[in-house]
Amino acid sequence: MNMQDEAARSITITRIFDAPPHLLFLAHSKPEHVIKWFGPVGWPLTLCEMDFRVGGSFRFAMTGPDGVQNPPFGGEYLDIVPDARIVYDNGFHLPGAEKMVTTITFEPVEDGKTLLTMHTLFANPAMYATHVGAGFSSGVNSGLNQLEDVVAALKA
Repeated sequence: MNMQDEAARSITITRIFDAPPHLLFLAHSKPEHVIKWFGPVGWPLTLCEMDFRVGGSFRFAMTGPDGVQNPPFGGEYLDIVPDARIVYDNGFHLPGAEKMVTTITFEPVEDGKTLLTMHTLFANPAMYATHVGAGFSSGVNSGLNQLEDVVAALKA
């Protein structure tokens, strides 16, 4: 795979949080925290199962404003470095569903803040186009807005 191909099917989102890396890692690693922030506003997680370890899996489902739960999605944790990195694959739990791979890094920056970088590599350009068309970036950013509140509560 060349870099141009990867660029045509990936999205990178960055955000600086006013919290140390270990609190952001904690908010990603425990279901009681993830359920409070994951997904866009108005689409809460109504299924949040996590076996947070390398080789472990997760299974999530969101319920829309209409009250209907979407099909479950999830994947496997591929790499976990405490307070630094989480890598997982992710896709819908449907026969033949393709998966994306997401790498999240937590990098300490000045004044006790953390640079969160989320890089998502989709299986192919068509999967990328479908997710972009469905508002992937705005949905992730909406979830990250909620993550700010969760991390602020963890700091308190």
